[in-house]
Amino acid sequence: MSRSMKISAALIALFAVALITFITVDPIRADNESTDRAAQSTAVLTDDAYRLTSAADDKVNLVEFLDFECEACLALYPTMERIRAEYEDRITFGIRYFPIPSHTNSTLAAQVVESASRQGKFVEMYQRMYETQSQWGESAESQEALFRSYAQDLGLDMTRFESDLSSRGVRERVERDFNEGKRLGVQGTPTLFLNDVKLAQMPSYEDLKAQIDSALEQ
Repeated sequence: MSRSMKISAALIALFAVALITFITVDPIRADNESTDRAAQSTAVLTDDAYRLTSAADDKVNLVEFLDFECEACLALYPTMERIRAEYEDRITFGIRYFPIPSHTNSTLAAQVVESASRQGKFVEMYQRMYETQSQWGESAESQEALFRSYAQDLGLDMTRFESDLSSRGVRERVERDFNEGKRLGVQGTPTLFLNDVKLAQMPSYEDLKAQIDSALEQ
């Protein structure tokens, strides 16, 4: 066999090995990527979602997509606080931001709460937003000065707070929740998910408690 024929035969053999490897490995890679995408597309309680309560077994997860300027969210707030207190160590209760674009200060409010969370004051700012919503909700003017006063009242490091509030990281954190909410079918607030299943309507305390108890018993 001539040298050129030997080289050609070697190249053909190498091509055949590469083709077999591609056919064998690529479907596995595709399956893994498909599985990863499926997991991402159905995840409601993400790693970066703030947890108001955490259960050791993570058996029952409750997630609320909320808007701090939303009157319906304010109406549900006492129910959610009651649920949080009652199921403190038995369920994981996560919060995700979903500021409605037509609400002038809802995105800013979410960014303020997220900035406060970076100094360990999520709960305090979350509560302050609802407790004072009647003072600033539905305003056509920016409430940044008022929200800044909340940060001062909570004793936050204001230099760090201002830096976080204007940061790309905080802005993208809120945007990510909003975009993922839309992908999950969230159309308004409040929207609740129990173990990744969207609840059909805003439940009463009794209805929500019954659904949580049922999930805990399974």
